[in-house]
Amino acid sequence: MGTSVDEKIMELLITLDALKRASPKRITVVLPYYPYSRSDKKDQPRVPITAKLIADLLVTAGADRILTCDLHNSAIQGFINVPSDQLKAKDLLVSYFEPIAESDKGNVTVVATDAGSSKKAYKYAQKLGTNIALVDKRRDGNDDRAIATNIIGEVTGRTCLIFDDEIDTAGSIVETINVLNKNGAKQIYAACTHGVLSGPAIERIQSTNVKEVVITNTIPLTEEKRIDKIKVLDIAPLFGRAICKIHTGEGIGELFEDKKMEF
Repeated sequence: MGTSVDEKIMELLITLDALKRASPKRITVVLPYYPYSRSDKKDQPRVPITAKLIADLLVTAGADRILTCDLHNSAIQGFINVPSDQLKAKDLLVSYFEPIAESDKGNVTVVATDAGSSKKAYKYAQKLGTNIALVDKRRDGNDDRAIATNIIGEVTGRTCLIFDDEIDTAGSIVETINVLNKNGAKQIYAACTHGVLSGPAIERIQSTNVKEVVITNTIPLTEEKRIDKIKVLDIAPLFGRAICKIHTGEGIGELFEDKKMEF
């Protein structure tokens, strides 16, 4: 969606309305990054569930199907009252990190940034054949500021891999990197599907000793955000296969099977 998210949402809704009035057989909306996906529950009084609102707007405007990737919470699919498909970037990221895990075999740890991401970290650890560690992280108030306080698991002298669904202001990642450094990690890599990288994110990443931050191009990386520490993987082939199968009426189940990808 880029940086002007609200403007692009409005453009998408207007386009959907125009297409709907042209009597198409079917309209499939392709959203590599589902906007407002982190607003997926009413966890405080008088707050909106914006992820549900976006789903309602898309369907009302004319969407017959929605194709997206790595939702912040898979339950968001339940908000969408038309068929929806959620692609996964896991195979792409695993294939990229396999050589690193193999070259330092037995000395690599996948690190969960908090308890909520432990399940995701466990899946990556299974695929890469590594150990797992968990950062005890708390959020301070209502400003989404992440505070890492402790770590559960062995990271001293080890290569640490951090996986998440998105990096926004990079607060969580930086706090995790800092606590890993304090606990003697040898080298640190971070990876996510969606590189939102808003506000101070680039400055924060640049200030750390992270070896590399790997993202996919579900969100375009603008020129001013391109730094040596950021590596972008192309997820377009996965979306291309999904779009082709949806268009021809084939099932897309095979796209969810574990497959090694080449670089």
